[in-house]
Amino acid sequence: MKRTIFFFAVLCSVTAASQDSLDQLAADFWAWRTQHQPFNNDDIPRMERPSGLKRSWSAAAVARQKADIAAFGARWKKLDPASWPVAQQVDYRLIGSALARVHWELDLNCRGRRDPTFYLDQTLTAVTETLLPPPPFDEARSRELIARLRNVPSILEDGEANLTQPAAPFAKLAIDSLVNIRADLQTVTHEVGPLLPPGEGKDLPQAIEAATSALEAYRSWLTQRLPAMTGPTAVGRDAYVFFFQKVALYPFTPEQLLEMSRAEWARSVAFEQMESHRNKNAPELKMFTTIGDQIQRTKEMETQVRRFLTEQGILTLPTDFPHYTVRPLPGYLSALGDFSELDDFTGPSRLDQDCVRWAPEPSDHLGYFAHSNALDPRPDLVHEGVPGHYLQLWLGWTHPDPIRRHYYDSGANEGLGFYAEEMMLQAGQFDDSPHTREIVYNYARLRALRVEVDVKLAVGEFTLDQAADYLERMVPMDAKTAHEEASMFATQPGQAISYQAGKLQITKFLADARVRAGDKFDVKAFNDFVWRNGNVPVELQREEWFALHGSAGANK
Repeated sequence: MKRTIFFFAVLCSVTAASQDSLDQLAADFWAWRTQHQPFNNDDIPRMERPSGLKRSWSAAAVARQKADIAAFGARWKKLDPASWPVAQQVDYRLIGSALARVHWELDLNCRGRRDPTFYLDQTLTAVTETLLPPPPFDEARSRELIARLRNVPSILEDGEANLTQPAAPFAKLAIDSLVNIRADLQTVTHEVGPLLPPGEGKDLPQAIEAATSALEAYRSWLTQRLPAMTGPTAVGRDAYVFFFQKVALYPFTPEQLLEMSRAEWARSVAFEQMESHRNKNAPELKMFTTIGDQIQRTKEMETQVRRFLTEQGILTLPTDFPHYTVRPLPGYLSALGDFSELDDFTGPSRLDQDCVRWAPEPSDHLGYFAHSNALDPRPDLVHEGVPGHYLQLWLGWTHPDPIRRHYYDSGANEGLGFYAEEMMLQAGQFDDSPHTREIVYNYARLRALRVEVDVKLAVGEFTLDQAADYLERMVPMDAKTAHEEASMFATQPGQAISYQAGKLQITKFLADARVRAGDKFDVKAFNDFVWRNGNVPVELQREEWFALHGSAGANK
């Protein structure tokens, strides 16, 4: 740890002493970000981090982060991009937005002061991420698992000191999620322990016991103080607008997005009803009998989707791009499923490995998305895997521009995944399965409703319980999934809007590009550009595209 900090300090001092550049600033910032970016229970924001890193969220550590980001901001402002090529100007704004995100996290959303679940993300989500890639567990991965478990007690101590304005609904979320934590972590001990190398496995029981005791003590601490917690759950409109303008770079206000999403909701409800009426005599979808059947059928469907993309000229698939796969959900991941999305998109150092989605046995009692996958995996497959997140992230990690290889913002990523669903629907991917088309429209209905929930939670017009009830009634969806969604959107404002906001931007971008190019428009070239730059906010992609194609503001 000391060696890592020393190296980073030397790197920054060398940079400061020499002529700065955007490339150097970006390299320094991303190296810093791998050490300090908060863990997040969503799957898109994951990044590869230095091994053995001991995280701290003490007041002194947070103050150092704020000083660091101020220094990065000063360096960014000193650069003058006016005469740079358009691609480099886009990179400049990309870094500016990344810096704004840190300000949003530390100074505006302030989860460290308001939200007790933040410290579960920094502990249990961090642990779960080490378990998501499939076995085997080599020595390096096993040591990282032990190191993160050992970091749990000190992070929770930081949390107790930092939570000066805790919101009772957020504390209740943390309390409820820890009800069975001892049994859940014992499952990890019993199932993961035998998978670790002998030299590492012996340390697992002790590390898990210390983490468990600390988590139970944290739950008791929250329970005792819950009646006196009066902190706000809403981030407030001013902070929310900052996210729109400076972080996500959306070209509209929250109120404008809300109006657009209401129109999208009406469209999706109408089209779902039309499909349902059209398909009233079509045989219902049959649930897979076993997870083995679901895995085999998903494999066949993934191959068919890839062939469809190529044959229809929709998108270029690199010949060395691995596969999106499904595996049976093991008990140790099921036990920690509330603390992370249960997939492994791999990463920049594992580009030759298949993506893995961990799936439960088919059942009528599954949640919204798992139940959908047990009927037809394709709607979720095209969002999460091919051509959605996995392909987009993989292409991003291989981007020739190093500034664009890093995670940036869900507005582009989730918007692209949502766009992929409707793109494949319109292209005919689901023509063979009438009721699957209804699922796609129901997904769209959910994404539109998420905007209303996100906006109203952020500005204080919805409580968490009201948001969950609204989703349960209006999608409709099961109560557990609705509560999980509302909880995530309340603690992480701006995430739920990314699907609809991003898709609306991409479809308008496509329409304007088509009008500008006329009959010369190449949809495959357009999609290849969007997928290759999928980490970049859509507004910046748009600027670059039209600059390269002869118009900087076509029909904007």
